[in-house]
Amino acid sequence: MQKRILEDRKKFDDSIKYLRTKKRILFLTTSNRWVGEKDVPKSTQLALKMKNILGKKVKIIKVPELKIYMCEGNVSIAKGSNCGVDSALLKDKFKNPSGFHKCWASINNKDDELWKISRELFKSDCIVFFGSVRWGQANAVYQRLIERLTWIENYRSTLNGKNLVGKIDAGIILVGQNWNGKDVIRIQKGVLESFGFNVVKKLCWNWQFTKDSYDERDESYIKGVKVFGETFIKI
Repeated sequence: MQKRILEDRKKFDDSIKYLRTKKRILFLTTSNRWVGEKDVPKSTQLALKMKNILGKKVKIIKVPELKIYMCEGNVSIAKGSNCGVDSALLKDKFKNPSGFHKCWASINNKDDELWKISRELFKSDCIVFFGSVRWGQANAVYQRLIERLTWIENYRSTLNGKNLVGKIDAGIILVGQNWNGKDVIRIQKGVLESFGFNVVKKLCWNWQFTKDSYDERDESYIKGVKVFGETFIKI
């Protein structure tokens, strides 16, 4: 167990070392708990620990606390792709100072808060997504966010526009209990690459307590929390 802790801690240390080279970092946490539950998701604990080390250069946005509507699927409607087009521009200089935010769901839902993420994204030189693995996939909040950012990818790939995020480093760090974490990281790295981000290997990794996908014992979950804390939080 001690060997494994050291190996996992090296991933953490390598991420910190790389992030020290960046000037303005955005952390997006996507794992959630019921508002009345005092427990902080493990992936969010990682983000908070990293910010504590790196200081004011890091801004954290807790995505579950924002009102973000579902993607409307305009990328593949019958008349052709209508995602990221000029007519979908969010015409608000406070919410969209870059002029890059072009999403119909932001226009059709006046209280949508995706702009709080995009506004910070285009100010940053590095972004890291934090989340959990649930049922073998990235959690639902993360998936909703990625789908709502489709206009970034579609503007470049389908509409032949410029790469809006080519100068922004990106990574994804996920925490899971017992199933499929490595595959989720592999898939989501590909997603971020397709968006045009400069995906950094040292910022892409998964912590999973056990490789036994059938281990659903309560004591296993409790032990997983303890080992996670010893590995990352108590250092």
